[in-house]
Amino acid sequence: MRSRGTRRTVMGTDSKGPIDWHLRALMAEAGMFQTTELLAPLREQGIVLSREQVYRLVTKAPERLNVEVLAALCRVFGCQPNDLITVVARPAAAKKTGTGRGRDTAIGDLRPVRARLHRPADPGR
Repeated sequence: MRSRGTRRTVMGTDSKGPIDWHLRALMAEAGMFQTTELLAPLREQGIVLSREQVYRLVTKAPERLNVEVLAALCRVFGCQPNDLITVVARPAAAKKTGTGRGRDTAIGDLRPVRARLHRPADPGR
């Protein structure tokens, strides 16, 4: 079982999303270097996934993760969920309003644009 505070930053960790996913690093520490090597240990835990599903689980941070799969991974590697997942704090992006004027504009400064109506062409002319 891994002790707290022993998590290492590993190259190749997927940090494009809101979490860092460390499954590949845990597999390497356990001597597993091919994604198919994870099939049997997961099956022993009652989790049956296809080779493609395991490949995606290892190579990219999942958008959704079944709690049973997470628990099985923790049992296989003798770790805690925080050894698999690190939440990455991202600065909030400013919302775009589409006005192009910035945040200093009060709502009273905005005026509607007058609509231009066109009469349909008369096909009889």
